Amino acid sequence: MADILDTKEQAENELIEQEYQLLIKEYLASNHRKKVARIEKAFLLAKAAHKGIKRKSGEPYILHPLAVARIVAKEIGLGSTSICAALLHDVVEDTEYTVEDIANLFDPKIAQIVDGLTKISGGVFGENVSGQAENFRKLLLTISEDIRVILIKIADRLHNMRTLGSMPAAKQYKIAGETEYIYAPLAHRLGLFAIKTELEDLSFKYNFPSVYQEISEKINENQLERMLLYDKFSLPIINKLNSLGYKYSIRARIKSVYSVWNKMKKKNLPFEEIYDILAVRIVFEPNQNVDEKEQCWIIYNNITNLYIPHPDRLRNWLNTPKANGYEALHVTVMGPDGQWIEVQIRSARMDDIAEKGLAAHWKYKQQFYGDSELDKWLNTINDILKNPSPNAMDFLDTFKLTLYATEIFVFTPKGEIKTLPSGSTALDFAFEIHSDIGMRCIGAKVNNKLVPLSYELQSGDQIEILTSKQQTPQPEWLSYVTTARAKQKLNLLFKNEQKIVKAEGETILRKALTEAGFVIKKDISNDIIKKLLHHFEINSFEELTFQIGKGSISLANIQDIVKQENKKTTVRSWYPRFFFGKDTDKENTETASADIKKNGTYQLTDEMLQKEHTIAPCCKPIPGDQIIGFLNDKKEIIVHKRDCKEALKLKSQKGSSIITAEWANTQKKYYATTIEVQGVDRKRILLDILTEISDKLDANIEKLCVETNDGIFTAKMNVYVSHVDTINQIYKQLKIINGVQRVARIEE
Repeated sequence: MADILDTKEQAENELIEQEYQLLIKEYLASNHRKKVARIEKAFLLAKAAHKGIKRKSGEPYILHPLAVARIVAKEIGLGSTSICAALLHDVVEDTEYTVEDIANLFDPKIAQIVDGLTKISGGVFGENVSGQAENFRKLLLTISEDIRVILIKIADRLHNMRTLGSMPAAKQYKIAGETEYIYAPLAHRLGLFAIKTELEDLSFKYNFPSVYQEISEKINENQLERMLLYDKFSLPIINKLNSLGYKYSIRARIKSVYSVWNKMKKKNLPFEEIYDILAVRIVFEPNQNVDEKEQCWIIYNNITNLYIPHPDRLRNWLNTPKANGYEALHVTVMGPDGQWIEVQIRSARMDDIAEKGLAAHWKYKQQFYGDSELDKWLNTINDILKNPSPNAMDFLDTFKLTLYATEIFVFTPKGEIKTLPSGSTALDFAFEIHSDIGMRCIGAKVNNKLVPLSYELQSGDQIEILTSKQQTPQPEWLSYVTTARAKQKLNLLFKNEQKIVKAEGETILRKALTEAGFVIKKDISNDIIKKLLHHFEINSFEELTFQIGKGSISLANIQDIVKQENKKTTVRSWYPRFFFGKDTDKENTETASADIKKNGTYQLTDEMLQKEHTIAPCCKPIPGDQIIGFLNDKKEIIVHKRDCKEALKLKSQKGSSIITAEWANTQKKYYATTIEVQGVDRKRILLDILTEISDKLDANIEKLCVETNDGIFTAKMNVYVSHVDTINQIYKQLKIINGVQRVARIEE
């Protein structure tokens, strides 16, 4: 036995040494100063500190910091300070070493980065939500001083996602949801495109394993056909660039699995109708005597002489780079077989920034000093941090709004360019100029035309903001704005106003209860609150006092309301099955103490199913949908579709409340869903659709709305079905009908 253990330990030590040598090799291949001694010192300390500790997968823990350090060195391109911090990133949290020890053994900069990483260990928000919100705030303050903190954290998350398979299902949903919601957009915002793509794909793989597998197989099935098309398309371009004497590389770029699925979902298209899976990327070594941007246009002109360009698909990020520093020229052209193909044109420098991120060179490389888009983003973050929301979830949502991926470029009256998220309004622009201007905004002139506050801006617009000293912000303004700065300023203002109204409302309520003969001591009893909430159909005491303070609720008959008996009005027709224990966190297992345990997995009883779960109204999952449960503060389980936007947010913010769920096999019931049908209008087409659904398929139409416009009709139907399979049958049968072009299930 001792010999076996010795052999195993020797094999582990060899693996650790092998990984370390790969790290050093990758570091020496970079253009950083060769400070191998300090990296070795950090490695030996981390190895000793984590000695004997194993990961969930059973491998030595030190392999994780080594893997993170390799990502930092090779995939992000950082130097020895970051590599040392990556090797030491879990030492302070998991061992007896302190930040002061790290500072004494290495230097204050490495200690500062390790401290920043330690403060957000375990994810964006852990079990102590309010504490984690403050930690996340501290992290954001830290990255304004040194961006490397968040870059190493992204590397840490990437390796955790690569090794997520050893975790139970509920943990996978939590970490994958958090990654998709925050870390992938954050990687994109920092210009780490390759890492962002991998994080999205891995999140999708663990959230929807069967769908991921299906799309992967379909992409691979067409691989040979796609590469033949690439060869045919690229050969004339290769011949032309060779004749011009360019040093370049040209390669096919295949759309990621997540990107394909996202497009299918957004546009309600089947895989077979996604035509832009193939793109072509050209990366050239610039001629020193010719401007880089000019060379991009020269290559563009030669390509468009060979192939006809799409008139609306030119993307010029040369003169106005994306907010994450991305520079390139994209053109979509008609290929030899009648397919649109995108060509991306970049210099070697542009490609390096696109793959490794502008952030990797920011602030500690002289050529990147200046008022960059990254500086502007960090200024926005600092502005949010001055008055952070007391609610951890609201704070994270506000931060996420800064991670926009698509930008528009607009101009002030003096011609100054401003970068805003796509979808921004005139009111967003006003807040972008100054919060005082936003608060007093009454309208705007866009291209010399008067427009309302809610007007959606387009790239190239020139905007002049109109203000009035008498103007005060209105609650509906929150629906007009999309940027983090505007929402944060308005939310702060309205929350302060709401506090005053709620306090006044509670005073009015206490007085009304006292006058009605009820004895109110320190707090109003839960029984009275429940009856009032039930009667007025309000979800929370805060909302109740707010409505009373506003004067929207009358308390004239409060005595009758409080004395009446509550009646159960909830009706359920289908019960998901929930799994606790092995597939979830300890906290959830403890809440299921009354459950029946079978085969090491907890399963709710029929009685609990009837009392303690709710189908989420935001996505209305039906049998056949992939679902997930969340335990709320009242210990009720809320069931969402797994791809619901609200579920994604909950996975990232309330990961410890996740409960694995699936549909149980029960008797046939019917559930409401909404189906949209579009097509070319003709006589009897509506009758054909109704006949197909009502008479031939297992479905019932509850409500129907039809609109026609210039010969095109759109029909929305609320349909009762027993399973997702029925919806798939509806898709199939309706598409056969003459004139029907598109059928999709929608969430209203």
